[in-house]
Amino acid sequence: MHRWMSSEGHEVDVVVIEGRALLRVRHLGYHIGYCASVAEVAAHLDLADLVEVVDLPHAARARGHG
Repeated sequence: MHRWMSSEGHEVDVVVIEGRALLRVRHLGYHIGYCASVAEVAAHLDLADLVEVVDLPHAARARGHG
């Protein structure tokens, strides 16, 4: 799933609750709320400050050792 972080400690990720995809907003690890749209997320933080978090493969797996 996708995850975004801000320089101010906000984290936004996609969760599925009762079959519905929602955007979960947290700040410094504390739950802020679930949002049904990007506009709702914008009410909590500056969208321009978000960067996507990309999980890179572990170096050993990338070389075929795991």
